[in-house]
Amino acid sequence: MSGFKNILVPISDAATAVPQLEAAFRLAGEFAAHVVGLHVRVDPAMAVPLVGEGMSGAMVEEMMSAAEKQAATRADAAGKAFDGVCGRLGVPRAAAPGGTGLTAEWVDVTGREEEVVAWRGRLADLVVLSRPGVDAETPSPMTLNAALMESGRPLLLVPATGGGAIGRNVAIAWNGSAEAARAVACALPLLERAGAVTILSVAEEGTAAGAPADELAAYLAWHGIESRSRNLGRSGQAGEALIAGSIECGADLLVMGAYTHSRLRQLILGGVTRHVLSHAPLPCLLSH
Repeated sequence: MSGFKNILVPISDAATAVPQLEAAFRLAGEFAAHVVGLHVRVDPAMAVPLVGEGMSGAMVEEMMSAAEKQAATRADAAGKAFDGVCGRLGVPRAAAPGGTGLTAEWVDVTGREEEVVAWRGRLADLVVLSRPGVDAETPSPMTLNAALMESGRPLLLVPATGGGAIGRNVAIAWNGSAEAARAVACALPLLERAGAVTILSVAEEGTAAGAPADELAAYLAWHGIESRSRNLGRSGQAGEALIAGSIECGADLLVMGAYTHSRLRQLILGGVTRHVLSHAPLPCLLSH
């Protein structure tokens, strides 16, 4: 497969930019890809709360000016973080196709971040975001959901602490769902390069753990990918079991389908996707 040729990295905050960019450039280097760093400035008109009847024109103007300055400061910091990583890694800039190696481009636009990430993500092979930490403001849940649910592309979620190589030892969370199958298809360029692939199956309500694993292994074999299977059983929460299983097999990437059950059901009752989004210590490639 040709692999990932255009990788989108939405950067909301300079504080979380470095792990995202380093992960994106590691993958881009393997596939001679183009990395687009994207920052979406908040429109001052959208940042200012609804104007009350008692608010004067001067007060509104002052609030708009303050919001605009704050947006400019955040954009400047994000741009400098992007420049810093590009400079440190020696990544050349390019704004048009035609090169034969790793290149980078910086895009700074104004609008609603979730909307811009969704439509720009549709013309990328992969979207890279950092996993939201306890104290981090970004990425916002709306941006994360837009990348995962509305772009139609796979999402690589990177731990805020960063990490080393991605895709040398891959774990696949397999439950036979359409979402899991799509995630595997999206990950094939990485699976074909991996030194080890482990299929992890865990029984959820109404499923039989391990039943589809052999069929996935046969499918991967047709692509020249050797794999082994592990049944994680029924003990504990499925999300916890998948993370523990990934760590035990030394995986540096977990591939899984996102929201294989109703998203509303998972928002109310919790679920595997929500647990992994919140707690996974390793990079995760997700697809819905």
